[in-house]
Amino acid sequence: MEEERWGLPSSLCESREVTKPLEVSISLSNAALQFCPCFFAKLISKEQSELDQDLDDVEEVEEEETGEETKIKARQLTVQMMQNPQILAALQERLDGLVETPTGYIESLPKVVKRRVNALKNLQVKCAQIEAKFYEEVHDLERKYAVLYQPLFDKRFEIINAIYEPTEEECEWKPDEEDEISEELKEKAKIEDEKKDEEKEDPKGIPEFLLTVFKNVDLLSDMVQEHDEPILKHLKDIKVKFSDAGQPMSFVLEFHFEPNEYFTNEVLTKTYRMRSEPDDSDPFSFDGPEIMGCTGCQIDWKKGKNVTLKTIKKKQKHKGRGTVRTVTKTVSNDSFFNFFAPPEVPESGDLDDDAEAILAADFEIGHFLRERIIPRSVLYFTGEAIEDDDDDYDEEGEEADEEGEEEDEENDPDYDSKEIAIAKVKE
Repeated sequence: MEEERWGLPSSLCESREVTKPLEVSISLSNAALQFCPCFFAKLISKEQSELDQDLDDVEEVEEEETGEETKIKARQLTVQMMQNPQILAALQERLDGLVETPTGYIESLPKVVKRRVNALKNLQVKCAQIEAKFYEEVHDLERKYAVLYQPLFDKRFEIINAIYEPTEEECEWKPDEEDEISEELKEKAKIEDEKKDEEKEDPKGIPEFLLTVFKNVDLLSDMVQEHDEPILKHLKDIKVKFSDAGQPMSFVLEFHFEPNEYFTNEVLTKTYRMRSEPDDSDPFSFDGPEIMGCTGCQIDWKKGKNVTLKTIKKKQKHKGRGTVRTVTKTVSNDSFFNFFAPPEVPESGDLDDDAEAILAADFEIGHFLRERIIPRSVLYFTGEAIEDDDDDYDEEGEEADEEGEEEDEENDPDYDSKEIAIAKVKE
């Protein structure tokens, strides 16, 4: 078998000067075949007559060509075309056009039609302005209904923290039919529970309620370190406060703690500033209120209890004398409580990649606490809400698989997956 170099037969390398194909050329050929097969076919046809003679010079075969030889010739043809500057320039120009104008259709429209399209865009801007007003009223409704929810949340707080003992009627819960078990098993379980209750002291309220919620939710459990858990056992409640009417849109998360050995604060706060108006520079991107920034609070740590810092010891050797000394240094430490010290957003709005990633995650967590954890904490404690969330994502995955079969839609340059991301944020 003929020796190959760079994936090419040695006879081809010896017959003419061939350099190793550049990655950009290969990428360009792949892109050309995908986005403009007709154009590429025309170029191949144009050069075919000249290339046929070159291929005859490279390898003459008296026997009938095999499938392998056909593949070799096809590879030779592609490589040689990708070394032709005129072909590369033409392909690059065509691909640039595809990137700049996904379909080219709008640019090809008559001027009078383009004017009408501009009129539609102006209408779209007005729609975004009306939508902004809609979300402002939604915020007002959230504030109104928060007052109605609060008595229920207050009773939840009292039950969790052993301030109020619910009645038998309040404790009665009828499970779904699929979750019901036989009366015999119920009675057996009841007897076992009574035995256990006799063996141990009766706990007060629902111990470690919010810590359990945090550990059950992946988004939050990733933040909680082992050294955070003893502190979070003292977390009694999380509340959300909405900005007053007429004030800039915002909300505050309040973390209420019982007295503990770690810090003196009774309440830790996190404030999120929001905007519900289209950006003048990009009005079409508006899709409801967005978090623009957040502010934490100062934690008054007791001496030696600050879990957001750690002390490390490092040995240093003197270059001249050779003596060794131990240096103690305080550095930041991973902790849930770093949540209350987010990066500051400068007035220019410019952030480095790390700070931007931290803030993006911070906004997601704040939104999740407000929309999911606070109103439905008992379901995250039991795990039922987590199962529902998993079911939602499974359904989305199935839909994505079905959409994946629609190759024409996904390969359309105008196709935008933004709607999928928006749907997840709105959940």
